[in-house]
Amino acid sequence: MNFAEDSKFTRVPASRMRPTTSQIPTAIQGQKYISLTTFRKTGVGIPTPVWFGEEDGKRYVMTRSDMGKAKRIRNNPKKKIAPCTIRGKVTGPGFSATARVLPPEEHQHAPKTINRKYWMARVPLIWARADTYFEVSFAD
Repeated sequence: MNFAEDSKFTRVPASRMRPTTSQIPTAIQGQKYISLTTFRKTGVGIPTPVWFGEEDGKRYVMTRSDMGKAKRIRNNPKKKIAPCTIRGKVTGPGFSATARVLPPEEHQHAPKTINRKYWMARVPLIWARADTYFEVSFAD
């Protein structure tokens, strides 16, 4: 399914639909939340609003390793991302992306980008079980 044909997403010019890997689409820049759509083995997309850190054209997202989105990311790196509200209502165009689970030796950078953006992410009791970070890059 192409985002331009999906009724949940608005039509955007082709130039904004295909950002380079190092480029963060304008519609995503400065957003508080993104809707991260991961896919089951059956191809059904599961959108989830997430916090993210951003730096050098990449997005970093944290989660627990036992959450469904972590399992779906391990099984299929292709994702769709769109700006959204805290409740997950998509507010702008969507973009194709890929996600890569970060190995533990690469974890140190991801939480810093998230903690910079969200003060609640710094509360250890709430996020103590977040043990998985992944890097989201925009597809060409």
